[in-house]
Amino acid sequence: MATGGTGQLATALATARPDGVQVVGRPAFDFDRPGTIADTLQAVRPALVVNAAAWTAVDAAETAREAADRANHIGPSVLARHCAALRIPLIHISTDYVFDGSKRAPYVETDPTNPTGVYGATKLAGEEAVRAADPGAVILRTSWVYARLGKNFVLTMLAAGRRLKQLRVVADQLGCPTNADDLARAVLGVSERLLSAGDAAHGLGGIYHAAGGGETSWHGFAQAIFEAARPLGWPQPDIEAIATRDWPTPAKRPLDSRLDCGRLDAVFGIRLPHWRSSLGPAVAAVCARAPALGT
Repeated sequence: MATGGTGQLATALATARPDGVQVVGRPAFDFDRPGTIADTLQAVRPALVVNAAAWTAVDAAETAREAADRANHIGPSVLARHCAALRIPLIHISTDYVFDGSKRAPYVETDPTNPTGVYGATKLAGEEAVRAADPGAVILRTSWVYARLGKNFVLTMLAAGRRLKQLRVVADQLGCPTNADDLARAVLGVSERLLSAGDAAHGLGGIYHAAGGGETSWHGFAQAIFEAARPLGWPQPDIEAIATRDWPTPAKRPLDSRLDCGRLDAVFGIRLPHWRSSLGPAVAAVCARAPALGT
């Protein structure tokens, strides 16, 4: 069972395993209504749960702390307690934004956390609550997730490129773009290992980093998106590199949230592909839906 309704990861999981993944979401499953958590678990009786439901609107969280906390902290805590009581393996999805970006090198799982905004703070609180309620839960931190559908940087850039001749994109924030399809395959790989391990699965619990290989800036990401779209006849705007200070936002982003994913590989034998190798097919799929992006 995957929570998250029509979100990027939940959709990718259902697409990758249509006969084995049941997606649940609002209104039947809603962290704002805690009673729906137990009701859904009782109705579905899942062998394993992937919690991909979250408040992901980073800037909006700054003025909606309580709502973000319910989605990212309180709700996952209740879900983890139920999963622990029912002995259902749980995979909880978290974020690179639990870090402040000051390390200036890829983060490992044991590095100190220090979120810079409400979104990261509520996700960190969720991690801690899930681990306390269910020590056997697997927590996967990921970053810069994009997909063919939904709301993400790839779709935003391509849509903007149809309207504007010049785009200004931040060049001094570094991270690891992650294709939702790649992340879904990684989650399914972890799921299979947990289910096959039986009682020993509890010993696999903990935090792991799961992001696309390689690294780039938002500006480099934007350049790669339009390079992939060029052969498809997509408009090619000029992409100006700017500093974070030139694009003020309500929430402060970490300047360098690269993730070291070596532990996931060492324990589960899973490593996500390099971000560039997965970008082309995603861009092609978006461009094929060109009318849906507007003009």
